[in-house]
Amino acid sequence: MPLINKARSHSAVRGPDDLTRLRGAITAFFALDGFVFAGWVVRIPAIKEQTGASVSDLGLALLGVSAGAVITMTLTGRLCRRFGSHPVTVVCGVLLALSVALPPLTHSAVALGLVLLVFGAAYGGINVAMNSAAVDLVAALRRPVMPSFHAAFSLGGMIGAGLGALVAGSLSPTRHLLALTVIGLLVTALAGRTLLSHEPPVPRERGQSHEERAPRRLDARTRGLVFVFGLIALCTAYGEGALADWGALHLEQDLRVHPGVAAAGYSCFALAMTIGRAGGTTLLERLGRTRTLVGGGATAATGMLLGALAPSVWAALLGFAITGLGLANIFPVAVERAGSLAGPGGVAIASTLGYGGMLLGPPAIGFMADWFSLPIALTSVTVLAALAALIGFGTRRAAVS
Repeated sequence: MPLINKARSHSAVRGPDDLTRLRGAITAFFALDGFVFAGWVVRIPAIKEQTGASVSDLGLALLGVSAGAVITMTLTGRLCRRFGSHPVTVVCGVLLALSVALPPLTHSAVALGLVLLVFGAAYGGINVAMNSAAVDLVAALRRPVMPSFHAAFSLGGMIGAGLGALVAGSLSPTRHLLALTVIGLLVTALAGRTLLSHEPPVPRERGQSHEERAPRRLDARTRGLVFVFGLIALCTAYGEGALADWGALHLEQDLRVHPGVAAAGYSCFALAMTIGRAGGTTLLERLGRTRTLVGGGATAATGMLLGALAPSVWAALLGFAITGLGLANIFPVAVERAGSLAGPGGVAIASTLGYGGMLLGPPAIGFMADWFSLPIALTSVTVLAALAALIGFGTRRAAVS
């Protein structure tokens, strides 16, 4: 007797259980992304020593990550529209896991830059694809759960950095990053099975078919709004990049604290951001998108003003934590709004602009520190956080809460 009820390779999302499984799978990819990237970052000093690269050569090699990510982010939006965000997420997850093992195999700055171009391409691709998948799920759930996915990314990064620091003295970079490859492939296999077995959930409204709901050509107003939300993402990521690269130096150089205490500066910021994102859904349900954007920007601006100009280390650490709480949910909300307006293409634009902000922050702070001082330079984070709040208020009619 023929197996007429054989399951299809792709099935529609049929109920709450399917949505819950999809949410768990997408969350796993966000956590994996943060975990793998942080694991690579903590081994950069060892890779530098292995390749014999100078500081300037290493800086050029690291641009490979940025270049690969920015180029691929735009392309990934098109791939998601063509093939779907779920399979693209899985493919990028495999590439990310495989490419993280390549840097320890290089022995020159040029070779390192080339493999980091591949790693950056996978990193940029998975960020757009998994955010696109998350936007579809948020629409189906009819709940503002986007911050929870980014909380998983932050938590994965903290775990990856912590474990990396623990094994740095006992494992070579080759073995450490190869272990990340194995973990990445296992997570991708387990979570990817759920994504590949379900089509992205598309809530039907007023009897519309999937074809009727397919993205149409964007008008000028919608395209402009997508860029505006991308600008909000840029303002947020600028602060994250600035604190990651300059926060510890500010504490050590300007407040004369021990390097160990200085290193806690970014930890306070990252932990506060993780906590803020974990509670982001509740915050959005109570305040709405506009108030969350405006309140978050204002909070971050106040916190960074304290963190940059405080005369004591404890006040500065408190300022870093307040900044993390303020910035926590701005990026997820901006990406979600861009995605809901323009689909994967909107996610790609907002993500590219946001990543550009993360790249712009560190060098911009460095130039301003040379011209003025590092504390004054760090107040630029305050300015951009305040700008994000103003833009969020200006888009209140587009971000109906």
